[in-house]
Amino acid sequence: MAVTDEAIEKIKGMIVSGALRPGDRLPKESELAADLGLSRNSLREAVRALSLIRILDVRQGDGTYVTSLDPQLLLEALSFVVDFHRDDTVLEFLAVRRILEPAATAMASARITEAELDVLDAQLNALGEWPSVEQLVAADLEFHRGIVQSSGNSVLCSLLDGLSGPTTRARIWRGLTQEDAVSRTLHEHRAILDALRDRDAEAARSWATVHIASVEMWLRSTL
Repeated sequence: MAVTDEAIEKIKGMIVSGALRPGDRLPKESELAADLGLSRNSLREAVRALSLIRILDVRQGDGTYVTSLDPQLLLEALSFVVDFHRDDTVLEFLAVRRILEPAATAMASARITEAELDVLDAQLNALGEWPSVEQLVAADLEFHRGIVQSSGNSVLCSLLDGLSGPTTRARIWRGLTQEDAVSRTLHEHRAILDALRDRDAEAARSWATVHIASVEMWLRSTL
C-alpha cells in the first residue's frame, strides 16, 4: 500500500505541477513507470485508484487520460461516500447544508436571471396547493438545485448536490408526520423566490436558513 501511495503522489505531483494537464494522455505504462522510478504493478494500482475518484480516465484500447478535473466530476466521489451515512448523522448533514445553502442562495440573488426565476415560479405553480409528499420532496430538490446553480459557484453546487441525498428521507418523513409541513414548505419556497426577485440577498439568506432549520428542528424533536 505504501508503494501504491507513493505512485499516487507522484502522478498527483505531475498534475499539480502542470506536467500533465486536463485532457492529456499519460505516457505508456512502461515509460511512465521508468520515469517515476516505480514498478509497473504499483503504477497500475495507482492509476486504478485515481480513476475511481475521477482524476484519471482509463480508456480500453486507447490509453489513460487526465479527466477534465471539473469540480462536479471530482466531487462525485463525495456522493458515493455520503451514501454510506448512518441515520444518526443526518443532523450533521443538515447542519452543513444550513451553513452552505443560505450562502449560495444569497449569492444567487445577484446572478439569477429573470428566465431562471420564471422557471422556479412555474415549478411552484405546477405543484398546486396540495401536492403529495413525494412530489413536494422531488420539487424541493429541483428548486434548491436550480437556485444553487445560479450562484455561479460550481464547487458549492456540487457539494450541496452531494449532501442532499442523506436528508431526503428525513424530508419525506417530516412531510408524512408533521401536520403543516407541506403548506409551510410551499410558503418558505415562495418567500425565497420573492426575495430573489427583489435581489435582496439578506432576505434570501434568511429565508433559506429558516427553511432548512425547520427540517432540522423537527428532526431533533423526533430523536
